[in-house]
Amino acid sequence: MSPSHEAGWAHVEGALRPHHGGPGWLHPPGNPNALVASLWSSTARKSDGDLVVGGVSVPDLVANVNTPAYILDEADLRARARAFKDAFAGYDIYYAGKAFLCTTVARWVAEEGLSLDVCSDGELTVALRAGFDPARIGYHGNTKTEMELVRAVGEGVGRIVVDSFDEIERLARVTSSLRASGAVSTPQPVMVRVTAGVEAHTHEYIATAHEDQKFGFSITSGDALEAVRRVVAAPGLELLGLHSHIGSQIFDTSGFEVAARRVLALHALLAHERGVVLPELDLGGGFGIAYTTQDDPSAPAVLAAEMSAIVDHECGALGIPRPRLSIEPGRAIVGPAMCTVYTVGTVKRVELDGGVVRTYVSVDGGMSDNLRTALYDADYSCTLASRDSTAPAVLVRVVGKHCEAGDIVVKDEFLPGDVRPGDLLAVPATGAYCRSMASNYNHALRPPVVAVRDGVASTIVRRETVDDLLATDLGCLDHEDAAVAGASRRSS
Repeated sequence: MSPSHEAGWAHVEGALRPHHGGPGWLHPPGNPNALVASLWSSTARKSDGDLVVGGVSVPDLVANVNTPAYILDEADLRARARAFKDAFAGYDIYYAGKAFLCTTVARWVAEEGLSLDVCSDGELTVALRAGFDPARIGYHGNTKTEMELVRAVGEGVGRIVVDSFDEIERLARVTSSLRASGAVSTPQPVMVRVTAGVEAHTHEYIATAHEDQKFGFSITSGDALEAVRRVVAAPGLELLGLHSHIGSQIFDTSGFEVAARRVLALHALLAHERGVVLPELDLGGGFGIAYTTQDDPSAPAVLAAEMSAIVDHECGALGIPRPRLSIEPGRAIVGPAMCTVYTVGTVKRVELDGGVVRTYVSVDGGMSDNLRTALYDADYSCTLASRDSTAPAVLVRVVGKHCEAGDIVVKDEFLPGDVRPGDLLAVPATGAYCRSMASNYNHALRPPVVAVRDGVASTIVRRETVDDLLATDLGCLDHEDAAVAGASRRSS
């Protein structure tokens, strides 16, 4: 967790003072106009200073859709999906829809041969509207209502990941009722989510396999074993296996190794002592991506080789057959495939103690379209997207337009020193969670998602309008009627 101060983040010791010109991993670039290729989608490049993605000039795109806007590189997303499918041959690959989901992306994922993981009725609705085969959908979530379960079972969702004793009871009741009515005729496939007690090296809020958090059944306490017993005993449920997810933005397989060892030990116990053979094991997702030059993610082929070796070794040592394996990459597929483009509104240079100057570059978006910096203290990069500059690089902080001191988009980055109002800035690696977490804070309108490929741009999620924003505000109609009536009285 970041240090805190009762008066706000800016009052934390050192918060407004660059350490040696910025964080230790950030170095002044030789050319502040150049792209760091590892941070961008595969088709991104610069042409005479303009950022080009998918063969589309970003300034030209902005002239049609305005800013802020998310730009999604279709070829890059599809290539990353194929890379996971090819590397993890023999696994079931579930794209984690919570990272970013719309009907178009759901169709792309289906076309690339991946399954889909959803965690709400809304995400399930998007998948079904896209024509996604429900048998290839997994349904997650730590609190699923009876209404959600009725819909999921009724639609024929391929697996439901149960997360509590209450949910097992609720799901058993739902399946029993639906079978009695003839709405379904087969048991509902189920996986039991377990916590393996692994401390993943990531932010506390996205580490999900240690004991003190809301997800899953503890292996250590015996809750996981009891959950398996209850699922097996429920006539309307079919136990597929165990599910383990250790967290997000993970860069090596050491955490997976510990988790696999503990989860497979439970597999072996169930098989040898209880006669319960589990055919499947889900190792979760959480594979990291490069947001800045300090990040060094592993390629899918490396992850697959290492994770398969871990499972094979543990199964051999325990004397059990290798279960069918599944994983759930989301961020690793969509994260690098998207960037966000903004327009600079103001540039403010603030002199601090000791003559240090902080340059604040304010843009027309912020925490309403990228909450991760404020929520997770996440790091991002950015580039000038609309022109070349010969000015020397200066360290800047890119901030949003919202009425919050913590509304930061990019904490530290080097940009050309002549950055000015009207410039376009693009932030890479914003595909995961940025649009998914986007809000209407300060009554902001959520940006569009524009897919680009082979020189063609297509809006796949349009920008919100004021009418969208006020559609649920039931006082608006009364106000408009009153205004019309008042105008009528004045004119008469």
